[in-house]
Amino acid sequence: MTANRREAVFGDAIAALSEAREDVLSRAHGEGLPELSAVITWIERARSLVLMQRDRSALRSEIPALAERLDELVASTGLTDRPDRDAVVEVFISRLPAIRERLAGDVEAALVGDPAAKSYGEIVTSYPSIKALAVYRIAHELYALEVPILPRMMSEYAHDTTGIDIHPGARIGNRLFIDHGTGVVVGETCEIGDDVRIYQGVTLGAKSPRRGDRMRGVKRHPTIEDDVTIYSGVTILGGDTVIGRGSVIGGNVWLVESVPVDSVVIADSPRQLVRSRGDASDPSQLRWDL
Repeated sequence: MTANRREAVFGDAIAALSEAREDVLSRAHGEGLPELSAVITWIERARSLVLMQRDRSALRSEIPALAERLDELVASTGLTDRPDRDAVVEVFISRLPAIRERLAGDVEAALVGDPAAKSYGEIVTSYPSIKALAVYRIAHELYALEVPILPRMMSEYAHDTTGIDIHPGARIGNRLFIDHGTGVVVGETCEIGDDVRIYQGVTLGAKSPRRGDRMRGVKRHPTIEDDVTIYSGVTILGGDTVIGRGSVIGGNVWLVESVPVDSVVIADSPRQLVRSRGDASDPSQLRWDL
């Protein structure tokens, strides 16, 4: 490609991309697009504060800085004219002690529930579920204050780094323990009670509608009552589905209907075929005819 040809191609691309046109991407830009790196920096700062910071002098400088940066992030979502913007930031800051209390319960639940856990410090610094829950509990407060965009950006950052996808709109009680966590999905209108244990690969989701836009604001995800254990690979769908208090849901179960209190739900065991591997005279050759 000659220099003139390349310059022409570049010019055409620039002209097309900068053309003023009304589409969903231009609407998104008009709504406000916070900088992802700034959101990540803020949520990590907030997470560290609620989990670990106790020095009073450090908090005197850290909390005003956190509030100031939050105000800037809220403004970047297009809410510059929101009359209660200052109140949003103040209410969020006032909720930090409650967030810490909830997270302390989550850490305690991990130590009680996981025999592999050796210390609280190990859980706080290395458990992906605690990172995901810390981000969720912070983002949930912003979601409840009707701050747009930011809570989802925060929860998707946690999803990206932990493999645990918790929508900030979900309502989660005290002392949730998510063991391992990879592949766990908790939908927007899901409700989870106290002292619940969830293992990897669990989906608390919605049935797929033909027109999802008609279901906004409708409860679409299940309710999990107190003291429920949900083992790996379980899928529970639907806003009318309630898992009764004290129930145990065995691995790989699919549920779209409610379960009474103190139930045990297990899937039929699949038939296993065990047979000899046959001639092993050539140990370098694996047998593939399964």
